[in-house]
Amino acid sequence: MLLDKLKLEKIKGDASFRSFYRKGSFNKTSIIVYAYKEKKKNLLIYDAVNKLLVKNKILAPKLLSQNYKKNFIEIEDFGRNTIFDLLRKNLANKENIYKESINLLNKIQKIKQNKIINFKGKVYKLPIYSKKILFSEAKLFTNWYTKKFISKKKLTKLNFLINKQIKFLLSNIKLRNKVFVHRDYHVSNIMNYKGKLATIDTQDALWGHIAYDLASLIDDVRFKSNKKLKKKVYNYYVKSNKIFSNKNYFLNDFEILSVLRNMKIIGIFSRLAVRDKKKKYLNLIPHAWKLIELRMKNNKKFKTLKDILNNNFPKKIRNLK
Repeated sequence: MLLDKLKLEKIKGDASFRSFYRKGSFNKTSIIVYAYKEKKKNLLIYDAVNKLLVKNKILAPKLLSQNYKKNFIEIEDFGRNTIFDLLRKNLANKENIYKESINLLNKIQKIKQNKIINFKGKVYKLPIYSKKILFSEAKLFTNWYTKKFISKKKLTKLNFLINKQIKFLLSNIKLRNKVFVHRDYHVSNIMNYKGKLATIDTQDALWGHIAYDLASLIDDVRFKSNKKLKKKVYNYYVKSNKIFSNKNYFLNDFEILSVLRNMKIIGIFSRLAVRDKKKKYLNLIPHAWKLIELRMKNNKKFKTLKDILNNNFPKKIRNLK
């Protein structure tokens, strides 16, 4: 493999089928992204989305070189400091850091363009984040998680009831798809680069709901924030954003998307453990449950789902890693 001939430092990866390496030293470094599976999404589409962001004056990694045949691209290096790192170190600045992340999100959501030319000279258009896709994602909960704790005798009926409630919640989303959605906009995917915020891990971007990325940021399974901070960040976003007019509709959709996203996350982490032998993500499942509980608490639309989950997944199960 060509990568073997380069002097590379392997760096921490994510849950995708990718490996990351830092090339060079001192101030002249770059990142090699190697995709051993799903290279179209992880290389070609990743760069296309980054290009779209850069064109709209959003800091995202620029392509430096590509060897698509050999399954890798070389991109700009934004360093080692994620917002996650800043939040852990600068306890007094949490609110300001989140506000800066909201400011970046507002810029991203002002993007009007949904097409870009990729490095193969073809047009790439952001797909629509349809309710069909949202349903297939939330259904990962019943595909991968429920069978771990529920007997085969009860499983089919329970999965049917949960999936029915997922469809019900999706039918109650009020606002339409009309903004760029990063789809994984959390503190580990926002970098502090030369005093500015940049975003990475953009390959799953879609054209979708305005509340989705906010739910990803505020109800982040990887970083625990208290209710007071969550409320402040949510209110800051609402005050700073003029794209939507009905605040009640927005809150309704925010809560639904947060719950469905965290159900999806529980399903994904369960799948990673079983299928890919990546068990470290199981440690995050108890917090994902807490986020689901938080958002279901005051919205009557969650009553049936809440009862189903409470009857079948008591706290003893939810706390399991």
